[in-house]
Amino acid sequence: MTKPTIKDIAAQSGVSIATVSRVLGNKTGSYSQKTQKKVLKIAKELGYRKNSAAVDLVRKRTDVIALIINATPTNFSTQIIDGIQQRAGELGQGVMILYAGNRDHALQHQAIITALERSVTGILLAAIEPDEKDLTLLKDSRIPFCFVSLYLGTRDILAVSSDNRDLAYQATQYLIDHGHTQISLAGIDGYHTGSQRQAGYREAMAANQLRAPAVLPGDYSYASGTSLLQAVRDQGVTAVIAASDMVAAGLLTAAHQQGVRVPADLSIMSIDGTIICQITTPALTSMTQDFYQIGSQSVNKVLGQPAADFVPVTVTERDSVATLTR
Repeated sequence: MTKPTIKDIAAQSGVSIATVSRVLGNKTGSYSQKTQKKVLKIAKELGYRKNSAAVDLVRKRTDVIALIINATPTNFSTQIIDGIQQRAGELGQGVMILYAGNRDHALQHQAIITALERSVTGILLAAIEPDEKDLTLLKDSRIPFCFVSLYLGTRDILAVSSDNRDLAYQATQYLIDHGHTQISLAGIDGYHTGSQRQAGYREAMAANQLRAPAVLPGDYSYASGTSLLQAVRDQGVTAVIAASDMVAAGLLTAAHQQGVRVPADLSIMSIDGTIICQITTPALTSMTQDFYQIGSQSVNKVLGQPAADFVPVTVTERDSVATLTR
């Protein structure tokens, strides 16, 4: 059987092809409600499906946002995707997800090219660290783009993120307010997000006339956390800020294995505040990011709607930070 067309619907409805086209295109004001119901009923009975590819070809754009995702070894991407999907749907947009690997510049570049070839409404780049080649490609395309959960340090490039400098400052100050003066920062890299958090950590330590130990590098992963516990202990600190929930979980696992009591021997402050923090023992105190809102606001921004640059973070107190008496 051939697929039904608007010509078939028009023949059975007794109206013109132009009227059927307007009804199916949801263009109001040129037909009655009775006609609309009749056309939609017949279209459903015939099993009509709009040829979106053909429509897109004529319009030279799609009602689709491309979401390019970096596969970071953390666990917050689902919340970001949920926020993007919900808000995009409310604004009549679909979402096409493209995989960019983990810091894989070739895959990342190809994902951007794929998005541009589809003539999408806008491009969202989640936790993507662009190189100059990528930025040039995006800027030259004249398609709106926005970085998600990443701030490149300039208002000239659209981005929605937590304020990572302030986030780390707050995490450090929280520990200081609980009596800790020897505090590590562990499992973090030196890219934009990592550099901003390192700066906030050092600023808070300096503001309280405290010496900041050397930052312990990592890639935000669980493996980083398990491998870094001994280095944290060697620094002689009473508290550590974990670069992500996965790092915090890794530190906690290693602590259990080595007989280090949390928080009696070592307090752990996590960054992200995902479900991981609730299912560990003890539950992890965290700087909690609102990833759903980051995703939702990024859709607003890439489509030219009012949107925040930075989404506020909150301290979620659980059981992994001890209060020390001075």
